Amino acid sequence: MNEKAKELIKEHYTFEDLTAIIALLRSEGGCAWDRAQTHESIRKNLIEECYEAVEGIDKKDPKLLCEELGDLLLQVVFHARMSEEAGEFSIDDAVNGVCRKMVSRHPHVFGDAEAFTPDTALRRWEEIKEKEKKEDSLEKALTRVSRTLPSLMRTQKLLKKSQSAGQERYGTARSADELKKAYFDLCRDALASGIDLEELGYKANEEYIKAKIGELKDADR
Repeated sequence: MNEKAKELIKEHYTFEDLTAIIALLRSEGGCAWDRAQTHESIRKNLIEECYEAVEGIDKKDPKLLCEELGDLLLQVVFHARMSEEAGEFSIDDAVNGVCRKMVSRHPHVFGDAEAFTPDTALRRWEEIKEKEKKEDSLEKALTRVSRTLPSLMRTQKLLKKSQSAGQERYGTARSADELKKAYFDLCRDALASGIDLEELGYKANEEYIKAKIGELKDADR
């Protein structure tokens, strides 16, 4: 055991200790497995840890949530360490960026703006985000929705952005029970048809974006 490793054996650890441990594991003389990893090789680990943290929330299990948030934090620090080694950015850069974002998007806390309700605060957040991301057109807004989101979540985000731009019709309000029945009926039909709904949703979303952008370009002619 080298001296750095000895220094990192403690009764209580901090965030700084976590970054030091990952740096040690990735260094010469560290762990062969950790050193061999890339963003791509542990991509699925990041996704899995997110879902497991959500499970802790759903179960209202603070012990499980604490553990899973720690595992998720490990993934964040691990990816940041690999990027730092590549000369791209460090965990400090990521922390600095998100802190700046939080201050910028809360002018009712860090400035003189007012937002007395959750809805007002959320609307202000979204408006500031659109300006920061330069989402000054529906095309930009649609193409910025992550392709790696679950298809259903992505569809709802795409529809919401199109509706906000006045380029999509609104649906009919239905009860949660009605929607659950329709949802399971759709899944049953997909199983009977031998169709993977997640894959179908991905393709449908891509086609939707392409069609909407085509409509916008046609309207500009």
